[in-house]
Amino acid sequence: MNYQLNTDDHRVVGFAEFGDPSGTPVITCHGGPGSRLSPKRNAKEAAAAGFRLIGIDRPGYGESSPLPGRSIADWTNDALAVADYLELKNFFVEGTSTGGSYSLATASAAPDRVLGVLVCCGMTDMSWANEVAEARMEGALAIWQSADRDAAIAVAIEQFGQHGEKRFIPNPDAPFRLSPPDIEVVRDPAYLNLDPDNTPFKQGVVGYADDRIADGPANGWSSFDVAGVICPVIVIHGEQDWVVPVAHAHHTASIVGNSELKTFPQHGHLSIGSESINALNELREKS
Repeated sequence: MNYQLNTDDHRVVGFAEFGDPSGTPVITCHGGPGSRLSPKRNAKEAAAAGFRLIGIDRPGYGESSPLPGRSIADWTNDALAVADYLELKNFFVEGTSTGGSYSLATASAAPDRVLGVLVCCGMTDMSWANEVAEARMEGALAIWQSADRDAAIAVAIEQFGQHGEKRFIPNPDAPFRLSPPDIEVVRDPAYLNLDPDNTPFKQGVVGYADDRIADGPANGWSSFDVAGVICPVIVIHGEQDWVVPVAHAHHTASIVGNSELKTFPQHGHLSIGSESINALNELREKS
């Protein structure tokens, strides 16, 4: 079910729900690019396990108004506004890829409300990772080195197309390469049919460009205090992740208190999502 929420700063936030409507609430922070529809992939498993997955479009994605200059911490206001609208006193947060940083920022901003965090193939603090060879994300360097937002948007258009039309076109020269288990995922028609309208790029590439500006090496995790995360945290990552190197997971687990790291040799960046419901079950048991 899809919703739109008007925020206090006169923007629109799009969000959607999947799984068990009366289940344990989990706010999900999608990848970059991504959208509120990302949890749809695990909707059946979530319903069976008693989870209510709430996907939220970050600014510039899907139905959510762009917010130029936003930081990672800025987005926590949207997450909490949706939680308030749904009358959620407490909830879990799951962050995938780019969304991993946003999930931890939300837990830091609302330690009295967030019961636990699952970081799935998440990016770590890029102010650290960009200085470490095994953690550097070469595919994102061009956008991080852009002179300004307009230049970053131009790079994103070159990488993905004006409206994301290049996203799933095989290209050996593309900056982001998929490992064998991830290629299997994108070759599955069911995966592509989850979002035939390419919702992440409904407004073009501005959401993605703003994501990269927010989490780039110049900013990293400076907008929130990772020490403020006091809830249980599980970090899961595929060892065949060629998009976000597994070194990110090791670093996140080393700096986030009360965290547990699980790596999977058979998974890559996309295929690791099949482990998220099991991990959420473990997280629920810890809380």
